[in-house]
Amino acid sequence: MVRLYAVTGGRTAPTTRLAMEALVSSATSARLGLSYIREYRAISELCHQIRSVAEISALLGIPLGVARVLISDMESEGLVRVHHPHSDARGPDRVLLERVLSGLHRL
Repeated sequence: MVRLYAVTGGRTAPTTRLAMEALVSSATSARLGLSYIREYRAISELCHQIRSVAEISALLGIPLGVARVLISDMESEGLVRVHHPHSDARGPDRVLLERVLSGLHRL
């Protein structure tokens, strides 16, 4: 078993800003082959349905920081698409926060 810090190369922050409520979808309908690490394959499979970063973290049982790093890396490789939430200077929309809370309760 490989420790998660080894999978991320010891990195704790993604290369791009990635909110926990950002939605992620797979960029391909094909399954990733064995040339990709297990975590990439699992994320890709989960993201055939659009999922939030927080949801991916919870479903895979990995820390949110690790999920952010992996998803950011996958986005830069063109394996997933990240749909960033819109927010203004006041912060996230109340409806969005309620949807996130509802999703967390379902987990």
